[in-house]
Amino acid sequence: MNNARQTAVETLEDIFTKGAYSNIALNHNLKSSSLDDLDKSLVTEIVYGTIRYKYTIDKILNKFIKKGIDKVDSRILNILRITIFQLKYLNKIPDFAAVNEAVNLSKRVSYYGSKFVNGVLRSYLRDKNESLNLNYIDNLCYNYSFPKWMVKLFIEQYGNELAEYILKSLNITPKTTVRVNNIKSNYEDTWQKLIDLGYDISDGCICPEAIIINKGRSIESNPLFLNGYITVQDESAMLPAACMDLQENMTIYDMCSAPGGKTTHISELMNNTGKVVAFDVHKNKLSLIRSNAARLGITNIKCVEMDSSKLNLEYISTADRILLDVPCSGLGIIKKKPEIKWNKNINELNSILQIQRNILMNSSRYLKNNGIMIYSTCTLNKEENEGNINWFLKNNKNFILEPIFLGNLENIIYNPNGTMCILPNEYMDGFFIAKLRKQV
Repeated sequence: MNNARQTAVETLEDIFTKGAYSNIALNHNLKSSSLDDLDKSLVTEIVYGTIRYKYTIDKILNKFIKKGIDKVDSRILNILRITIFQLKYLNKIPDFAAVNEAVNLSKRVSYYGSKFVNGVLRSYLRDKNESLNLNYIDNLCYNYSFPKWMVKLFIEQYGNELAEYILKSLNITPKTTVRVNNIKSNYEDTWQKLIDLGYDISDGCICPEAIIINKGRSIESNPLFLNGYITVQDESAMLPAACMDLQENMTIYDMCSAPGGKTTHISELMNNTGKVVAFDVHKNKLSLIRSNAARLGITNIKCVEMDSSKLNLEYISTADRILLDVPCSGLGIIKKKPEIKWNKNINELNSILQIQRNILMNSSRYLKNNGIMIYSTCTLNKEENEGNINWFLKNNKNFILEPIFLGNLENIIYNPNGTMCILPNEYMDGFFIAKLRKQV
């Protein structure tokens, strides 16, 4: 247990102190540990849970630490954080066991640190059920553990009811979804092979290629994944390719392609025909696309290093279809990357708008007449979504919106202008998609 919690604390140090991404830091520390699968699951639960509920945990700790948490050694603070998470949110761990583990772990930092940890945690246990007198917004911040600026943003853009639904949904532990590679297999055969490998699975919500993994061992070590029969991809991220009206032998541009999930999906839907050009500003990330394509048996992808926010005259009027999955604030994928709550701010949301608009405007010039351009983001910020589309249409009269309808699901909002917003739930990330056609 000590070893598992130490790994959790070290991972949080990487994330909170060094700015590491949660998935990368966690995977690195788990791979370098000697923990068994049960302890690895515990570490994962503690790490993501502590990040997810950091606002609430820190509010609690500030109540019992007179000098404030900013004055506490980061290692001691993260020991306290993971323990408050266990005491408040994990019913399966007895209070005395969680406190004892925290005290023992803090002894590795300092003797006085262990006494401090014991005192803070005992104080919390004595009055942990004390009620708080909070206003509406502060209550939402505390209950769902979100920064105030983000809560206000969701309320302003979606109203009270939908905003609370979004906050609640972004705290759900997500299911894993895989996409069947039709180049190497078919849905039925892959389904049966997953069953034979001991997985508890169910059909995807909306995409015909999607299979939801309810229970089972890590997909990355699965022979179906290793041999390219399946790809891990959220179902929301499968939808942009499904909206492109793809036909064999087309020329497709994916303007912000790494790590290649949507790029390879496009190739699969085109049955590995035509040409898919994968652009990305980061040369090192293009290797991820090549690696994914090789694993999936895809040969029609060409990788090009290019900054899509700058116009390249070489590609004017050359694409049948274009995918713009632009860099965004990521507010729709917080359940997978909860650190987004703490490493974003309203200024960053505003500063990214110009980059998105540059990419949108440049890419529109690469499209042939009557071609289709899909604009998508994994954010719920309407300024990056509807706001950018309205701006683009105002400045480009030769483009029209084509309505998107993919089926009736409770978490999908079909906007009157034809764009689509996917609200997060257990199976799907928050997402936005707009379908633009270039008129002759």
